[in-house]
Amino acid sequence: MQLVDSHCHIHFDKFEDDVAGVVERAKQAGVTKMITVGCTLADSAKACALAAQYDNVWASVGAHPHDGADFLDDEASAAKLLKLAGKSKVVAVGEIGLDYFKDYVPRDKQKATLIAQLDATSELGLPYIFHVREAWADFWPILDKYPNIKGVVHSFSDTAEHAEEVLSRGFYIGLNGIMTFTKIPEQLQAAKQVPLDKLILETDAPFLAPAPYRGQTCEPKHVLTTAEFLAELRGEKLEHLAQATTKNVNELFNI
Repeated sequence: MQLVDSHCHIHFDKFEDDVAGVVERAKQAGVTKMITVGCTLADSAKACALAAQYDNVWASVGAHPHDGADFLDDEASAAKLLKLAGKSKVVAVGEIGLDYFKDYVPRDKQKATLIAQLDATSELGLPYIFHVREAWADFWPILDKYPNIKGVVHSFSDTAEHAEEVLSRGFYIGLNGIMTFTKIPEQLQAAKQVPLDKLILETDAPFLAPAPYRGQTCEPKHVLTTAEFLAELRGEKLEHLAQATTKNVNELFNI
């Protein structure tokens, strides 16, 4: 049985002294591939450098909505993003999007950063990793101006209604450890309703360790725990869910 962590941050300083151990522990849990995802341009460069060191690690590059102000402050940001996106092990642009849950960055700047990154990269043919929290009303009018792109809404933790909006655009939905500890029935219902051919798994490591590992550092190996939980929740065989979600990630990111 093989699994893929479609969204982690193993290039973060949290792991700098044990990346090889993280990758090996993931392998022992059946997690044979992983994508380490950039959150700023400098951070994305670190993701690219780490991916180059491991055969089974790939990278994604972009500016997270919390870092929007920094992206806009540099007139060369779009050119720098394009250069990063052209590196050999980069398989996606992201994570980019809108986050109105905490509003660390003014919403107008978040929208401007999202648009700037889409404008710069939409002709590359790469898939996108989107981060969206409580911002659907502004997110879709922007995204719908780019009808030919593909991607995933990562760390989905919303209602079935919003899941349908994601699926109607042909995007995938990424689920992680949140599903194992959420107390919100609507989130679990949405997780049950995502078609298997549109579901991918992730950890968001080092964040969001699944139950029963709350309080510990999340690692790619924890994809297995989330997969086991979702298989039971959805009434599916673990091997079937693993096979399908791995196929989905391989096809979306061409890895």
